[in-house]
Amino acid sequence: MSTALSILDLASIAPGETARDSFANSVALARAAERSGYTRVWYAEHHNMRTIASSATSVLIGHVAEHTDTIRLGAGGIMLPNHSPLVIAEQFGTLETLFPGRIDLGLGRAPGSDQTTIRALRRDATSSDSFPQDVLELQGYLTGESRIPGVYAVPRAEGVVPLYILGSSLFGAQLAAQLGLPYAFASHFAPEALHQAATLYRSNFRPSEQLTEPYMMAGVNVFAAENGDDAAEQQRIAYRARARAMVKRRTSDVDFTDEEIDAFLATPDAYPLTSKVRYTATGTPAEVRSYLDDFAALIQADELILAHHATDIADRVRSVELTAAAMLEPVGR
Repeated sequence: MSTALSILDLASIAPGETARDSFANSVALARAAERSGYTRVWYAEHHNMRTIASSATSVLIGHVAEHTDTIRLGAGGIMLPNHSPLVIAEQFGTLETLFPGRIDLGLGRAPGSDQTTIRALRRDATSSDSFPQDVLELQGYLTGESRIPGVYAVPRAEGVVPLYILGSSLFGAQLAAQLGLPYAFASHFAPEALHQAATLYRSNFRPSEQLTEPYMMAGVNVFAAENGDDAAEQQRIAYRARARAMVKRRTSDVDFTDEEIDAFLATPDAYPLTSKVRYTATGTPAEVRSYLDDFAALIQADELILAHHATDIADRVRSVELTAAAMLEPVGR
């Protein structure tokens, strides 16, 4: 692949399934990614979301690592203002010690939840203000060069735990460039500032001990199937479920039919939802490859983080496999 491929696994809990089912699905997805040649699988920290089971992100990473062999695994990301940098350094030092050479640590500034949950998580509403300093403090613990005299993260892994800055705004792009770290843009759900952030990151990048040249990653949603109609139906089912969840937050006592949800999605009121998934590759393997190639070229992405969203795990695994096979296929064949 000219552009590296990786996966963002949201550890989603499908209707009728449990969190335990979700964890089994995450293992199946990671194994498929490992077989298919993906670079890494990341898990995102979300809280108070009934359909997402990745809240204890480092625990899930360890579970999946125990059931895979070679693929890199990590956080995409840990929402650092929710935590002490020392605690995260201890968690990821432990993971890297147990699974050497396989652990990544992506860091975000957002809360990963709603305003009420932020208060339950952070207690201090200003905790995100110190994000740049917290990143540096965490980096010091991981490298054995603590910025807090007399305080060390134990265990500290012998190997490197590479840091990545995640973001959906220009703030993350500027910070990643200033610190000389890879930058991952959340264009799979927040596409608005993608191009400006990519330009800002590359033009302001300063080399660091971890990275000598800018490394830009971007998220894309994917529904790949042998038949284009099947892929389109998988997308309809997945985005219909997302829309239903959004609508029910306003009218929790009403159950809407699929037809009513589809009608809602066709109205301007659905724009806040439909605009978020602007970057979505749907179709046959060849169609998905064409989309991903064009997307990567447009922003000069070094790596794509793909969120495969099919509700059924068998369809999701197949999407992972088909996409990788298509991207590995030599051009012209």
